[in-house]
Amino acid sequence: MARDLSERDIEIFKKLAPECAAMTCGGSGHAFQSILPPVSNHFADSAEDFERRLRALDGEDLQYLVDRIVDGSESLGCIPDEDMESLARRIRVVLSDDAAEAVLVRYGESGARSW
Repeated sequence: MARDLSERDIEIFKKLAPECAAMTCGGSGHAFQSILPPVSNHFADSAEDFERRLRALDGEDLQYLVDRIVDGSESLGCIPDEDMESLARRIRVVLSDDAAEAVLVRYGESGARSW
């Protein structure tokens, strides 16, 4: 679901990708409408780098993302499986197994999940 990023979204985005100077996609010029897909696809150099970036988020940040994912406002559609695995691991460690499972269910519903 496309959305305008809120101040809270941008705060989390900047924690994950502090090198981001503008909140727009360099290729299309469009404003980012989600947090995780652009970090995964445009800023993280690898699955390991994406996982490292996730460690910058505290429990409140992760819970906020989980809530946005579950309500459908945070897109997961183009996130690679490896990055979703990293996100689920981080959520399990910081929040709970149930929260991680809820995110994986939404990922499966997005049609992106290949495992």
